[in-house]
Amino acid sequence: MKLLFDQNLSPQLCEKLKDLFPGSSHVHLCGLGGAKDLEIWEFAKNEGFNIVSKDADYGELSTTLGDPPKVIWVRRGNCTTAQMEELIRADVDFIRQLESNPELRVISLL
Repeated sequence: MKLLFDQNLSPQLCEKLKDLFPGSSHVHLCGLGGAKDLEIWEFAKNEGFNIVSKDADYGELSTTLGDPPKVIWVRRGNCTTAQMEELIRADVDFIRQLESNPELRVISLL
């Protein structure tokens, strides 16, 4: 499973989580810094990424457009990159359910 981290998350997460999610990237690393949500959505769909964001708009896009991509909506306020890494690592099994469960489109991490 490849994750595409939105601009509201640190690009460092790609490196820190590569043991769990190899091939993951960040919107800035993909030349999408400042891109509109729909552009990021289409890129993720075409390149086989699932989106990780604090932005609720991706959940709404999922309702409208279906999947792929699937969405990991981080519903936690400001936190450090280390705290975000810890959250994702703690929920890795839950996150991986996105791949195995066709009924899941969006999951929330708290």
